[in-house]
Amino acid sequence: MRIGMMADTYKPHVSGITNYIDLNKRYLEKAGHDVFVFTFGDLDYQDDELRVLRSPGLALADTGFYLSLRYSRAAKKLLQTMDVVHVHHPFLSGRLALRYLRPLRIPVIFTNHTRYDLYAQAYIPMMPEEVSQGLLQAYMPPFCAAVDLVIAPSAGMKRVLRDLNVDTPIEVVPNGVDLTRFYTAAPLSRTDFGFSQDDVLLVYSGRIGPEKNLDFLLRAFSGVAQAVSNTHLLIIGSGQKQFEEELHTLLDELGIRQRVRLTGFVEYTHLPAYLAMCNAFVTASVTEVHPLSVIEAMGAGLPVMGIQSVGVGDTVEDCTTGFLATNDLPSFTAKLTRLCLDRELRAKMSKSAREASTVYAIERTTQTMLKHYQSLVDESNPLRGNWVVRFRGLLEQFLA
Repeated sequence: MRIGMMADTYKPHVSGITNYIDLNKRYLEKAGHDVFVFTFGDLDYQDDELRVLRSPGLALADTGFYLSLRYSRAAKKLLQTMDVVHVHHPFLSGRLALRYLRPLRIPVIFTNHTRYDLYAQAYIPMMPEEVSQGLLQAYMPPFCAAVDLVIAPSAGMKRVLRDLNVDTPIEVVPNGVDLTRFYTAAPLSRTDFGFSQDDVLLVYSGRIGPEKNLDFLLRAFSGVAQAVSNTHLLIIGSGQKQFEEELHTLLDELGIRQRVRLTGFVEYTHLPAYLAMCNAFVTASVTEVHPLSVIEAMGAGLPVMGIQSVGVGDTVEDCTTGFLATNDLPSFTAKLTRLCLDRELRAKMSKSAREASTVYAIERTTQTMLKHYQSLVDESNPLRGNWVVRFRGLLEQFLA
């Protein structure tokens, strides 16, 4: 099967969607399929994998995203030879998928990975919530109706799409994780980081950006640090430079700089060893759809402290694989303090977290997605040889 993955951005940009595409591409290729990534970006960037096609676009500051309304002629021509195409962003990539593939009846799958309503609030705070919600309610239903299958990575995300008035069929398929390396990772030496074996080491891994609610997390940790003298927080990841600078300022304001260590970017292959030396995973994000970082931490045997919300609330079972708090500082701080103080509880949750993570194993989720791909391919009746389609292609080349 020839499978196309369409995304508004790809490597070297780091995100959950980038990781998802990279991982699924490798596993689909292992299964004997040809997988191509179609994206925008720096045409001089040297990819470390085959079959990545970049079309030129206008760089949007340092976000990793590029603005463009078309693919290069070569990328479009190759895209239209796919058996099935999987879209991972609904706006630029999504519109191009409908434009280039609908006339050929090539099946299109869309996975909604992102809480676009909450991202709008995080990155465009001057936009009223009613406006962003209204725009999404106007855009998402007809877009989802135009594709062949809509995938939600979690039950909570399915509910969000329903709230946006999407009434087309939605399948829930978790984003897979290669958990083997997290199950077997040997921990790094704590002494190399200045931590002792008696310290309670909390860890966050992921993008450093306003949508991750890290200022809330640091304020909660400040309260925990006052109550539990041997707690430390390790923050793994990188993101917007301006926001990282603001976090450093907040550390000084809270007086916890000596208790928090920011590692910056860490190669993904090294992440399991970092997690393995920690005691619990913490996140205050409420914008997740399917939190890969949480699942990875559970695979490493870490109980999770999070906020009851879409994604995190779908993944963490309160009081079993971790704690879920309401979205207020006293509640979150109180539960996190209890997790830090109770070693036996952490050990019990650790075992449960690792067992629960098996649901998200990439081997399982890839097989589920392949069944959807194959079903759509079997039902499709592509028109690649139709004379109307050929004439339209010639016309587009003339007008390009």
